[in-house]
Amino acid sequence: MKEDACRIDIWLWRARFVKTRGLAADLVERGAVRLTHQGRETRLDKPSRLVRPGDLMTFVQNGQVTTLRVEALGERRGPAEEARTLYALVTSSD
Repeated sequence: MKEDACRIDIWLWRARFVKTRGLAADLVERGAVRLTHQGRETRLDKPSRLVRPGDLMTFVQNGQVTTLRVEALGERRGPAEEARTLYALVTSSD
């Protein structure tokens, strides 16, 4: 795997949007995650798809739409404070 990219399921888990990688994989496989990379939006279908810093991500979780920009990939699933440094919220609707 490239050092400048990370699997989407691992990134969602590290950023603490899901409790397990399995739940992250389910979210992606359900088609609930869209990724915009270099101006091209794609609905992700496999948890092995890669995410890079600068990508925009939109996903629905618990009836809430969240759009964020990936700021960093992270190296581990750390505390919430560390996880918040991995992204910048663009929008979040209730």
